[in-house]
Amino acid sequence: MEQESGDLDSLVRKRIRALRVAQGWSLEELASRANISQSSLSRIENGRRRLALDQLVTLARSLDTTLDQLVETAADDVVSSPMIDSAHGMMRWSVKGDPGVSVVRQRITGPPPANPARMRAHPGREWLVVLSGTAVLMLGHRRFRVETNQAAEFPTMMPHALGAEGGPCEILGMFDRDARRGHQRDTGIDGRDRDPQDTRD
Repeated sequence: MEQESGDLDSLVRKRIRALRVAQGWSLEELASRANISQSSLSRIENGRRRLALDQLVTLARSLDTTLDQLVETAADDVVSSPMIDSAHGMMRWSVKGDPGVSVVRQRITGPPPANPARMRAHPGREWLVVLSGTAVLMLGHRRFRVETNQAAEFPTMMPHALGAEGGPCEILGMFDRDARRGHQRDTGIDGRDRDPQDTRD
């Protein structure tokens, strides 16, 4: 138990320093923002001063994070494997921070459906980034070309569909809980009919 406490203490100190460096701040600048002395902050980062709760709260706020995130312990399951949906050309990962969120890597080969009746609408929000090729995103009556390394974000209550232009494209999409449920209720995530053998949630 003492070792776990010591590991957490060391982790918190490393996080404080890493967050400060990521902001491009000197010891002096963070100390000023947190209203503590520069020498106190240096001793906190170097393990020569006891971590006090009130100072951690102030430091977390100054570093634009929360106390919970600052003291969160590392999870054992750092690496996760995707579920393969070969029927729809997809790999799907769950996002640990929110069990309702899914990340999907998908290869799209055809254009978006020409029939507006094939467009989906349901509660939720969706984000996507194009890894290769050019995707076509239909939102209502609007048509968007999303090139490699470009991203799109939209509410899924807007009728929508995805396709490819000029050849296959690969996308990485993120779906919140509602969008995931809406897409998977009776179709594949790409809007094609779902494989009846695919019973995965």
